[in-house]
Amino acid sequence: MSYLDNIRTFVRVYELGSMSAAGRDLRISPAVTSSRISQLEEHLSVRLFQRTTRSLTPTEQGKAFYGGAAEILDSVDKAEARVVNITDNPKGSLYVAAPLGVGRRLIAPLVSGFLEQYPEVSIRLRLTDRKVDLTTEGLDLAFFLGQPEDSTLRIRKIADVDRVLCASPAYINAFGMPVSGDDLITGAHECLNLRFPGAPEFQWRLRTSDGPKRFRVTGRYESDDGDVLTDWALAGNGIAMKPIFEVADHIKAGRLVPVALQTPPEPIQMACLYTHRRRQDPKTRLFMDYVIERISAAVRDSAGQS
Repeated sequence: MSYLDNIRTFVRVYELGSMSAAGRDLRISPAVTSSRISQLEEHLSVRLFQRTTRSLTPTEQGKAFYGGAAEILDSVDKAEARVVNITDNPKGSLYVAAPLGVGRRLIAPLVSGFLEQYPEVSIRLRLTDRKVDLTTEGLDLAFFLGQPEDSTLRIRKIADVDRVLCASPAYINAFGMPVSGDDLITGAHECLNLRFPGAPEFQWRLRTSDGPKRFRVTGRYESDDGDVLTDWALAGNGIAMKPIFEVADHIKAGRLVPVALQTPPEPIQMACLYTHRRRQDPKTRLFMDYVIERISAAVRDSAGQS
């Protein structure tokens, strides 16, 4: 096993705080991860981590070694980037996750075009509206809406996406047109809510004359699938808060109508999250660049149609 592989493994263990998490991130077994750390410690004649059955903590020597080790990997990656053309025939499987609406409408239609350019790459697309864990689920990158919770990962912002509160004409005829967020919390309106494991209470962050404000909304309808909320809104069951790109066609056709226009939702960040590897796989970079360029254009176009 090369000394550089041992250093790379040490850096990931240090950053993730776990042998098993680092092994998953590097696609190696826990036994190999532990062996590489042991080899490195033997070579340096120091203990880099204090290990117990429940915790793993870097020693003072480990903390001191980390800074230099990270710099070594950065230098190697920069040197490789100077001599390797990352567009030369990338190969292998790329595991990608995305929310249902983003994945179905924006990413999935782009996959065939990317694979035509890079025929030796395979895309494994996982669509879900729940939060995903890149490390434990073996993902290379994940597109998402909102703010990430894992600070150990890298984020690449794509755009701020406008959102809209909308309902069907039939719903408005039956229950009236809400003017502002205050109308939504009186109990007179049915709010359609997106639920996922670990989600807090339903709060819609809306823009008011006094600045952004959170409105705690309620409703009998909730789902962990954003497209189900759209279907419920189209059926006249309530009011949904949706990214513009997901409902722009319905609004243009009159099937959905924007409501509570005095307090529109704040935009939501669309971004791409990827693992904090020092050297990014070429196909990961290429796919991000390919998709993000086209998503940005699609988001701008949908905002103009709303």
